[in-house]
Amino acid sequence: MIKKIEHLGIAVSSIDASLPIFEKLLGKKMYKSEVVESEHVKTAFIALGDSKIELVEATNQASPIAKFLNKNKEGFHHLALDVEDIEYEISRLKKEGFTLIHESPKDGADNKRIAFLHPKSTNGMLIELCEEVH
Repeated sequence: MIKKIEHLGIAVSSIDASLPIFEKLLGKKMYKSEVVESEHVKTAFIALGDSKIELVEATNQASPIAKFLNKNKEGFHHLALDVEDIEYEISRLKKEGFTLIHESPKDGADNKRIAFLHPKSTNGMLIELCEEVH
């Protein structure tokens, strides 16, 4: 079951340069920053009610964020959905005809297991499924 919008991911060239802008805009401070080696990204999270804003910076050119920024400007990158059972949702969405970038969950930022749906099957939107690790 999809429970809520977990976060909105924003691709940035530099978290150090972008974070003060978003902290001023939202009137809130970052609560967590971490590097996700498997995705070659550095992240920073700002809580906003039950949802979050995630700033995502590439740590090298192999990163999906580096590839995104080479094609696009900084800005909205993905919509993340909080799910109760990520393996069930992956199976359900695959049966529904969605194309998955990750066929099985992997470790992500902010204590989550994650999987992405390919934008070609979601009307051009990159969708991330997130399940809290207990």
